[in-house]
Amino acid sequence: MRSLKITIDSGIDGFIDDKDMAKDIRVNRITPAVKRGQVVVLDFHNVRTSTQSWVHALVGEVLSQFKEPVLRQIEFKDCSPQLKALIELVVDYSLGGFLPSEDEGEKPSIKLSTAKSR
Repeated sequence: MRSLKITIDSGIDGFIDDKDMAKDIRVNRITPAVKRGQVVVLDFHNVRTSTQSWVHALVGEVLSQFKEPVLRQIEFKDCSPQLKALIELVVDYSLGGFLPSEDEGEKPSIKLSTAKSR
């Protein structure tokens, strides 16, 4: 099965905070693809940063519903360092603090790549 690439668009300054748009992407594209067993590639090459609530609206419910195994199906591509930190925070929160500290064991694999330059 082919993967689904979703390019996330942002405003002129690279900041994104439209939670309604995030929810629309989640409901109409991410969740159906996950249910079909597809890999979802979220491409953030146009995004410098966002609000935490935007990232939560985009993936929080999917993570809460499908739990840690869904991380095998979602890839966060070309993230700025700021966006990467927000995604890691939302993943941890949405999985109910699932991500253990370093002394508790390995973290589940989040497919997260950073942008080459901003």
